[in-house]
Amino acid sequence: MKIVVVGHVDHGKSTLVGRILNETGALPEGKVEYLKEVCDKRGMPFEWAFVMDALQAERDQGITIDTAQIRFRSEARPYVIIDAPGHKEFLKNMVSGAASAEAAVLVIDAHEGVQEQSRRHGYLLHLLGLRQIAVAVNKMDLVDFSQARFEEVKAEIVAYLNSIGVEPTYVIPVAARSGANIASVAAETPWYKGPSVLGALDLFEPAKPLTDLALRFPVQDVYKFDERRIIAGRIESGRLKVGDTLVFAPSGKMAKIATIETWGNVASAVSAGAGQSVGITLDEQIFVERGNVASLELHAPNQSHDLKARVFWLGKGPLKVGSRYKLKLATAEHVVDVVAIERVIDVEDLANHQGSEVARNAVAEVVFRGKSPIAHDSFIDNPRLGRFVLVEGYDIVGGGVIAEASSDEARNRSTHVTEVPHKVDAETRAIANGHRGGVVWLTGLSGAGKSTIAMEVERQLFLKGWQVTVLDGDNVRTGLCGDLGFSDSDRVENIRRVGEVAHLFAEAGMVVVTSFISPFRADREKVRAINPDAFHEIHVTTGLDECERRDPKGLYKKARAGEINDFTGVSSAYEAPALPELALATEGKSVDESVADLLRYIDNAFSLSAREQANGWGL
Repeated sequence: MKIVVVGHVDHGKSTLVGRILNETGALPEGKVEYLKEVCDKRGMPFEWAFVMDALQAERDQGITIDTAQIRFRSEARPYVIIDAPGHKEFLKNMVSGAASAEAAVLVIDAHEGVQEQSRRHGYLLHLLGLRQIAVAVNKMDLVDFSQARFEEVKAEIVAYLNSIGVEPTYVIPVAARSGANIASVAAETPWYKGPSVLGALDLFEPAKPLTDLALRFPVQDVYKFDERRIIAGRIESGRLKVGDTLVFAPSGKMAKIATIETWGNVASAVSAGAGQSVGITLDEQIFVERGNVASLELHAPNQSHDLKARVFWLGKGPLKVGSRYKLKLATAEHVVDVVAIERVIDVEDLANHQGSEVARNAVAEVVFRGKSPIAHDSFIDNPRLGRFVLVEGYDIVGGGVIAEASSDEARNRSTHVTEVPHKVDAETRAIANGHRGGVVWLTGLSGAGKSTIAMEVERQLFLKGWQVTVLDGDNVRTGLCGDLGFSDSDRVENIRRVGEVAHLFAEAGMVVVTSFISPFRADREKVRAINPDAFHEIHVTTGLDECERRDPKGLYKKARAGEINDFTGVSSAYEAPALPELALATEGKSVDESVADLLRYIDNAFSLSAREQANGWGL
């Protein structure tokens, strides 16, 4: 079990830790004698606190400036005890120590009582989500082990902790220098009926092993070997086995595990648990990608566009309301906006206040909003899916833990939605129309000729009596996608919406010709995955130089002048299709020639054969 020890400067936390190590026999032989000799040479009285001091500077200054982790074992179990610094200049070191703890000991001086910094340490423990807290009222020897003084200090600290939602598990009278109530109940406090400090630690509940938590299997990548699609990743918590039904967040798609593949083994495994890196195959082909999180159906992670989190800010500039960052959680990356800063805590002195921005090295309670649902757990419930980092550009600018797990109301409603099947099937529509429905997805740079070709193809197919329509990039942004900009995240959402609409038209039997730059390969693959058989990717291959020469809307000129940000081909990447159904060249060709090439492809792909038509009308 990991325990963090915190407290105001000079309240005796390092002395308490040193005593614990001595009482449990954790100190190397001769360690105490060596330290006493060092103190004699320097003309300093021996302090038990020096046992924990990891840096030479601490002995010189008399304050703990490092976060030291020392192991010891009680009769019940082993521990890692963290002596975190309390001096205000070094509180940020304490943050890293406290964040890994399962429980805490808050040290308070019986003589000085509860100080402002004591309250701030208490608030920090609340901020980190620690719920097992023992309060050691130290230096009881300075108040003659007075029960009245102990009860006075106890009442004050308990009242404060309760006010911030923390219930201390134990409050213990202690004299760390003499060892009173450290390992056993002391004769000096006959009025105290609770456990010693070591006894209290042994009564804390250890964190559950990761294998006992709900299954969380973030997808790292999908690999294709022979006929298999292997979904690879590390199991962060829980267990899985062949035959389990997995649900993939955020899509909600489900499939059973067919096999578990492990590296370096000849035979496939039948089960695997937390900490193992494995690959799995599924019993059916569903679209899965990096960042998805697999879980068991009854214990899925929460999904929400909004996250309430506790953030440790490291950026050079302040975090502000309205700022946009990339949030990395497990293998997923989400673009998020800061929608609220509820409270700011200054790590120098732990003072907290409301504010509109968060300075470097401060801690804050912040609400983020993502463009898409974020699969997550609260840090307390499952730390593996409850912590994240924030990235700006290429720099990590902060880290945080999710304070509260939440789910969108829309997602809660979606669990009660039942798809209503059509009574007119695709074959019947095709026979009535004389052609199949499908999506003809034109992708390429701005100025490649997509819209010009799409509109002429629509006209000619319509004249032949086909059911056809065009979804054009500029047109949908006046309505369906009018709320979106041109950032990477908005482009992703734009293509998602259009892809869903296009497939609805295709399902109705229409040929849908789309004209979108759609620069990201993964987004186009998501659209294909809605109905792979109906999707036809057409790469209009016009090169950048030719597109920029044409520049029909003057956009390249504006982008080169810095008037347009995130412009594909200039300041934002275009990922060309690897294996499009058709590569449509336009350079050196007239519009009519390019249109004719595409019409030939569409006729071959969507027209019904004479036999199909005859069989259909025969029904």
